[in-house]
Amino acid sequence: MSDTHAQTVAFARDTMIEPQDPPLTESGIFKWVRENMFSGWLNILLTVVSLYVIWWALSHVLPWAINGIWNAGSLNECRQIRDATLGPDASAACWAVIAERWPQLIFGFYPPELYWRPILAFVVFLLAVMPVLFPELPRKTMWLSLAAPFVVFWLIWGGSIWGAVSVALGFAVGWAAFTFVGRLAGALVGTIAALLLPVVYWLFLDLPVKSALDAIVPIALTPVETNDIGGFMLALIIGIAGITLSLPLGILLALGRQSNMLIINKTCVFFIEVIRGVPLIVWLFTASLLLNYFLPPGTNFDLMLRVIIMVTLFASAYIAEVVRGGLAALPRGQYEAADALGLDYWKSMRLIILPQALKISIPGIVNTFIGLFKDTTLVVFIGLLDPIGLTNSIRATTEWNGIYWELFVFIGLLFFAFCFTMGQYSLYLERKLRREHR
Repeated sequence: MSDTHAQTVAFARDTMIEPQDPPLTESGIFKWVRENMFSGWLNILLTVVSLYVIWWALSHVLPWAINGIWNAGSLNECRQIRDATLGPDASAACWAVIAERWPQLIFGFYPPELYWRPILAFVVFLLAVMPVLFPELPRKTMWLSLAAPFVVFWLIWGGSIWGAVSVALGFAVGWAAFTFVGRLAGALVGTIAALLLPVVYWLFLDLPVKSALDAIVPIALTPVETNDIGGFMLALIIGIAGITLSLPLGILLALGRQSNMLIINKTCVFFIEVIRGVPLIVWLFTASLLLNYFLPPGTNFDLMLRVIIMVTLFASAYIAEVVRGGLAALPRGQYEAADALGLDYWKSMRLIILPQALKISIPGIVNTFIGLFKDTTLVVFIGLLDPIGLTNSIRATTEWNGIYWELFVFIGLLFFAFCFTMGQYSLYLERKLRREHR
């Protein structure tokens, strides 16, 4: 090639090529489908089989659900309407049982004229839990979170408002004992006083204080028996109480299992292993049948309270192991850093160790909560009317004898809504903590 020709040809581009869109197969949904569903012969086969199974299921379920009958007084009436409108061989759900019996599935045998009370209690609970779940909210609203358990109890069970106030005063006595006795005699003595003084108050002063306040300002709601509480409301009460109480207890058990103090360590190990080694249904039967044998004669210990105690203990054992896994995952340097800062045991746990361990343990903790909430259906075996138990009562009537799927689909959707919400909050919390620690 001559020198003249070499000098006329540029060796580098002096203009930029106009930007162009990527090929259709390399962007958007087409790229995702190609990479995840048709990337190889095995993926193609699994995709085809999966699509067929989904089509087969939807082709049977959707007509059954969409063609459902909502206005009928019995299963036989549902069938007559189906035969007249869709034909005798048509697939149609009898949603009329849900339209007629949904209050019973939600509230059990709670008096219908008092439905506003559990609804208001649920609203109070949602308002109280918001500052706990979302720290961005004003911290002043935490007072509502502290008062909510007593307000919810009074709204659901009724009776004198001073009963709930008197119980709350017992916790206030414990807090005051921990604060003032702890300052004077140390944290250990303050903790012991915070545990003992409320018990003394509830045993000897609770009833006189309640009676005196009730005589001065009588404020009461119509009492409702525990036997009238059932349905999904029962599952919510047991599930929420178990979740709320088991988390702090599980954290204490996890710390106790890692303690260097022999008695505390072995006690926590024994408790965790015994509780985890026995099925929940056995503990529920224990709460129902055997717990009264250990109480003074004539003591009437509410069955739902016994169930809540057993469910709380059962869940706390599992949470303890989840939190212990989070503690074990932390590098040893974090403990050494806390010691280097001169922090005592409780401050190092509260400020450095536990925040990181709980962050690691979030998926396991939420998974335990979801399992606990679903396990509330086991109370049907000890006589409490949870949603599953109420389906048996509904199907035992002459109007709805023989109906199955509609009731269980409705109950399943209710449980799915709450469990899915807990799972989504877990993902939100993980993303939030990941962003904050970048």
